[in-house]
Amino acid sequence: MLSQSPPRPSPAANSLHSFPRHGGRFIPSAVSFFLPLISDTIPLPGRGLLLRSSTTVVFCSIDDLIPISGKPLTGFPEFLESLFDAGIPCIWLTSRSRLQLDSTIRKLGHSEPFIAEGGAGVYLAEDYFHLKPARTTRLGRFTCIPVATPQPAATEALALLSEQTGVTVVSLRSLSPRELVQNTGLERHEAESMRQRDFDELFFIAGASDAQILNFQRQASLLRYSVRPRGSLWSLAVNPSLATCVRELCKLFDRALRGHTFSVALANSLEAPGLFPACDRAILLTDRSSPVDAPSTPGQSSPKSVPLFHADTWALTLEAIRTRHS
Repeated sequence: MLSQSPPRPSPAANSLHSFPRHGGRFIPSAVSFFLPLISDTIPLPGRGLLLRSSTTVVFCSIDDLIPISGKPLTGFPEFLESLFDAGIPCIWLTSRSRLQLDSTIRKLGHSEPFIAEGGAGVYLAEDYFHLKPARTTRLGRFTCIPVATPQPAATEALALLSEQTGVTVVSLRSLSPRELVQNTGLERHEAESMRQRDFDELFFIAGASDAQILNFQRQASLLRYSVRPRGSLWSLAVNPSLATCVRELCKLFDRALRGHTFSVALANSLEAPGLFPACDRAILLTDRSSPVDAPSTPGQSSPKSVPLFHADTWALTLEAIRTRHS
């Protein structure tokens, strides 16, 4: 018999190492029956556990849903609560750093893993999985599975690329606190957390033509650097891979569940090309600027399109996830 979900404390009650959504380690429902027999293998923490009843895992791109400052998109926090109640983990994907994401994690009580800096690394709350990944490093209060090459690789790569192409770049790391606030338009603490990165380097391109920028990107590709626009900024990382991040997490869920994890991608048209091919099913959040036809991958079911700014956006999305949009 499955145990009941533990009571959810208010976000204000969260301490540095409290995880209000799951209270600690991921343990699938299939294992719950055997817990008395394998307690030496999977020790139970002192807090209550939510024993999973679903093999579905959602990979959700959040940058358009949760702004750096301000409130999440209407209905999105309730959508996250519905996934929690259904026992479905929701993995956040973001171009932000773990420091940028920290206050959002606390406010929304998110204790699931997340993928940060555009597929540079997977971040896990302490003891989320009893089974440990093969290669990890400790970054702040998280265990990280590094995929991209950690800093200072990106800082050094940016300097090399600028020298080889003749394109002048200005990294956020090099700005004074006053210049940083002026150029990002953020409050000082938000701007500081934005430039503290584990893997990638954020920068401006100064006075370059379109042709020079295109050459800059081509040269980066030859050197196996990933250069991507981030609003008015650019990001450079050495060998990031969103697909690898998804695979690493799915392998951990597979081991915990002793079976196949069914992965569902949730993203807009900008993030879809890198995410959708890595998942079993995909849901495209559309707006007026989105293409009419959702991107598809050979051998994969066509993504389901859901209008982003609609009264039933999150109800439709939740239903598609629950039914695996069959």
